[in-house]
Amino acid sequence: MTEVTFHFNVPDSVGYACRLVRRAVGAGSRVVVTGDPDTLRTLDADLWTFSQVDFIPHCQAEGADPRVLAASPVVLTAAPRGAPHQEVLVNLGGPVPEGFERFQRLNELVSQDEADRLRARDRWKHYATRGYAIKRHDVASKEAR
Repeated sequence: MTEVTFHFNVPDSVGYACRLVRRAVGAGSRVVVTGDPDTLRTLDADLWTFSQVDFIPHCQAEGADPRVLAASPVVLTAAPRGAPHQEVLVNLGGPVPEGFERFQRLNELVSQDEADRLRARDRWKHYATRGYAIKRHDVASKEAR
């Protein structure tokens, strides 16, 4: 069963996603990131520039050469159901990602925006009513320490 973790009170979802992806890839995992197209474009650009010492190979799924898609440890897509691998899924908001149950781990990133929090509550209920054990990670309390 998919391991579901909610990361709450994320002050900068794209920046946090960059760090989370870097950590997952560094541990040898392959990652799919899903979200709305504008957010994915921002993440794509930020993955190139957020660190001066790290490069995280990644590609946008839509329109990618199949060989590049298969070789990329990080795939950005609005439709994770057709992703080339199912290890780690990072959801940058919106609805429950289609096909999330195929992944070993799902990370839900929730900003401090009230509308985003309300959508996250709906996703939480969706997973809980289906029997998924949910982990909670409060980013604001960790950063305050």
